[in-house]
Amino acid sequence: MGALAKEFSQAVNQGDVVVASGFTVGKSPTVNKDKLHPCNLLLSGDDAYIYVSRLPTPPDPGSQPAVKRGSALSAQVSRTTKAPKYTYVRLGDLKAGPAVNVYGVVTFFKQPYKSRGTDFCSILKITDQSKKEILCKVFCKKLEDHPNIFQIGDIVRLHGVKPHSYRNCIELVKTFGFSALTFDGVVGRPVEPRTSSRSFHFDQDDRRVVEELRSWASGQGFLPAVSTITLSAVEPKQYFDLTCQLLAKAPIDTTCILLRVWDGTRCPYKLLKVIVEPDVTEGPSSFSAEKESVIANILIYDNHVESAKQLKPGDFLRIYNLRAIPGSSKVPGLTSTQAVEVDHMAFHLHGGTAFGRGIRLLPEDSPEVQELKRVIAAIPGDEELSDSEMMEVWSTPPESLDLVTVTVECSTERTCGHDVQPVMLSQLKRSEPGRVHHVRVQLRSYEPLRLHQALKLYCSKCTTMREVPDDEVVDGVFSEASRDSGPCSPPTWALSGQVDAPRDTPNRALGVHLSTQLVSEGRSKELVFLRGSTLEETCHLASTYQNIVPVRSSGGQMDLLDLSAPFLFRGRKRYYGCKRCSEAAVREPCAVGVELIDEKVVAEALGVQLLQFVLLMKLELQDSTDTLDVFLWRDAENFFAVAAEDAAASQEAQNSIHQAMNFLCPPGGSTGERPWMDLCLASYEAKDNGGQNQTCYQICQTIFTRPPSSTRSNPNPA
Repeated sequence: MGALAKEFSQAVNQGDVVVASGFTVGKSPTVNKDKLHPCNLLLSGDDAYIYVSRLPTPPDPGSQPAVKRGSALSAQVSRTTKAPKYTYVRLGDLKAGPAVNVYGVVTFFKQPYKSRGTDFCSILKITDQSKKEILCKVFCKKLEDHPNIFQIGDIVRLHGVKPHSYRNCIELVKTFGFSALTFDGVVGRPVEPRTSSRSFHFDQDDRRVVEELRSWASGQGFLPAVSTITLSAVEPKQYFDLTCQLLAKAPIDTTCILLRVWDGTRCPYKLLKVIVEPDVTEGPSSFSAEKESVIANILIYDNHVESAKQLKPGDFLRIYNLRAIPGSSKVPGLTSTQAVEVDHMAFHLHGGTAFGRGIRLLPEDSPEVQELKRVIAAIPGDEELSDSEMMEVWSTPPESLDLVTVTVECSTERTCGHDVQPVMLSQLKRSEPGRVHHVRVQLRSYEPLRLHQALKLYCSKCTTMREVPDDEVVDGVFSEASRDSGPCSPPTWALSGQVDAPRDTPNRALGVHLSTQLVSEGRSKELVFLRGSTLEETCHLASTYQNIVPVRSSGGQMDLLDLSAPFLFRGRKRYYGCKRCSEAAVREPCAVGVELIDEKVVAEALGVQLLQFVLLMKLELQDSTDTLDVFLWRDAENFFAVAAEDAAASQEAQNSIHQAMNFLCPPGGSTGERPWMDLCLASYEAKDNGGQNQTCYQICQTIFTRPPSSTRSNPNPA
């Protein structure tokens, strides 16, 4: 059990000699099923030891097993140079009992999917010359530990699978020591194992078994004649497997993501167009007319969204059980500028795992990918974005700064007074935390891609940070408050009255109370308490009245709304309070005779701890030696020369940040097109979610120098 089990399974091989001590003897809970010994040996805790040794051949009486005290195994294990000899059981000879090793031809498979627990589960059916079809279930925490199956007909070698009886059938389940090798099942192709294991044994006997299974399977009728079809051969209402290259992707909503792919062929049917915002697209947001004619939009749904998020433009994929839907006009995320299309074919990957539905990343050296590259390369006029250019965007940094010809000037300027020499990222990562560094780098990527999500709310008192609530959440708070239509008496210190709503505000009475302490001539010093309005109505009124505090009726008295909603509206700006640190109440204001009402005065009068708008981004930097993740937070406003509060309310401020990021990291641009940045970085130590110390980096005392008007920018910022 525990760490001992994990290390033992990684170190032991069939044929090793093992010595165990410090165990306890218990009753076997599976004796009635497996008919094995009624007792188990349980090794657990610091008093348990297990030693692994491979005896020389012939055995040397003087040799001793290597010993490691504690739960860890010794690295000094005695080994012989003779390769281990594994035995394999024919599928027709399987019986419930201990773990075995098997070979088989895949007749059905499901790509790994998230189980109800913490593991991923994959399911496959295999057969061999005995023509016995066996179901195998594999549960592993890591995706890479699952059998790497591409298509029916692949051949798998499974070590450490236990046969057990279920409904009078034999099934195989993964046990400790499980490993898998997968081979292409096509006769004549190279016998190259597909595996994530660092080491494995594969000799001429194994090669012979694979070749025999290939030859046998080629004459059986259960294997499909064609495993995948191209876009040019797709028919309406058809389910098919597609081998393709990913060009770009974009999220539609939480349950759907768009993949833009091609396979070098043109679909004979008119395909559905899907319009998304350019700033959420990963990869090029547009292509030439020639290339657009051979690109297919694929909508990925539900449980497959998480897998699709891990893909990068330039990846080669196989999408299983894809559906061609004719006459589709319903598009998630359909924008107001896109006309509804009819009689267009759409491609959907529905949720679930039925019929092996899923997505698999293909290695570049696979025969399928090599053939796909050959077809794509034959497309005339495809100079816009070749494979090498596509991979340049997403691959590692160039090997040498001198090899990159960059014509874009430096786009940032350090404002610090530190007298330190610039260092490479590989040197910086070896330095102790608590120092300041100067670096010259490019921006490789950044998060969040939807820049409005970089806006956060920060409490300077309890140092917590929260997301800015979206309008749906805020509207829900207003709706809940407006349901209480009971009487509400104004405080003794307030005047009661009604406001004149703008013309486009719904015509209904709104309960309003004006503070006698803070009201004076001029609406800039007027404080309005507003009850019974919706969020939309409040925003309309805020364009006329500069300081609106939404309230509700509570026990016949006036009270503030839940602090999930803004406690103050000032024009287009909204202000929020910290739930943890506020003691909010509609009390008598103490700011008599103030010159001007602002958010700080109102927050203090209402007992609200004001939350500060901040910008928080995570940037991935690169130079010729390494990459580094850094934060842009405390100095983000100086960096962009934009106040976070303005970014929350001003489209112009939002456009400014968007254009800056487009310049530093052009959508679809290659590494050579990205400007170099001179940055000042502060390193510090922080604790992660597990309580472990880690070194973090933050950009400080650096400003973005805006390019001239002739420099490239986004003409239509989001």
